[in-house]
Parts: sequence; C-alpha cells; structure tokens
Amino acid sequence: TIFVFSELGCYADEYLEIAAKYGNEVADNCTILYGGSCNASNAKELFAKPNVDGGLIGGASLAVDKFMPIIEAFN
Repeated sequence: TIFVFSELGCYADEYLEIAAKYGNEVADNCTILYGGSCNASNAKELFAKPNVDGGLIGGASLAVDKFMPIIEAFN
C-alpha cells in the first residue's frame, strides 16, 4: 500500500544495496517510482509522499479520462 511504501521505507533494502554497490551519492540520487496501483483516487496522496518521485501507470494510461487526473495530481 501507499502507507507501507512511504511511511515504513520499504525501499530501504534497495537503497542499501545500491549504496553498497555504487556509493551513497548514487543511491541518494536514485528516483523512486511507486509500482503499485496508482490511479486517480490515490495519485495525489501518493505523489505527496516524500519518498516517492513518481509512479508507473498501467491501465489508467490507456484512457484519457483516467489518466488526466493522475497527471494533474503530479503537477
């Protein structure tokens, strides 16, 4: 869920793995994309989280009426 991803820092393991392999500077500059169910009803909350830089949009990107609210939430 959005809460688990951003509040509990589920990306921490990946961050540590990248930092160990490439250094902290590279890890600090990685973009975090949420790959769960990003849609018009949760996009604004999702993109407001400090650890989320964007989202991978699936089926909602195929219909303009579903995709535009996601774009507007990101802006």
